[in-house]
Amino acid sequence: QLVESGGGSVQAGGSLRLSCEANGYKVGVHCMGWVRQASGKEREGVGLIDSDGRTSYIDSVKGRFTISKDNDKNTLYLQMNSLKPEDTAMYYCAARLEIGPPCTAITLDDWGQGTQVTVS
Repeated sequence: QLVESGGGSVQAGGSLRLSCEANGYKVGVHCMGWVRQASGKEREGVGLIDSDGRTSYIDSVKGRFTISKDNDKNTLYLQMNSLKPEDTAMYYCAARLEIGPPCTAITLDDWGQGTQVTVS
C-alpha cells in the first residue's frame, strides 16, 4: 500500500527526493515517516511527520533531510540534501495504522517495499 520511488545513486554532497504514494492511508491524518536500513545494520527511524505537519528527525540528518507531504496528492516526501556515504541504505516509507497520537518511531507499524539510496 505504501509505494516508494526516487531512490538511486548519487555522489556525496548530492541530493535526492524520495516519494511515497500512501495508498490505503491519508497523509493528512496518519502519522507517517521514513525509516532506513543499511546493509548489516538494524532499521532506524529517519524522521516523522504528524497529522498537523510537525516533523522530527534523528540527529544525523537534521538540517539535511526534510519530510513533507501533499495532502491533495496523498503523497509523502523525503528531500535529502548534502548526502553522505553513511546515508547509503534502503529507505522505507512508514505509517501508523491507527489514527491519532502518539506519533513516534515505535508506533509506525506498516512499511513499503523500500527504495535503495547509494551515496559514493
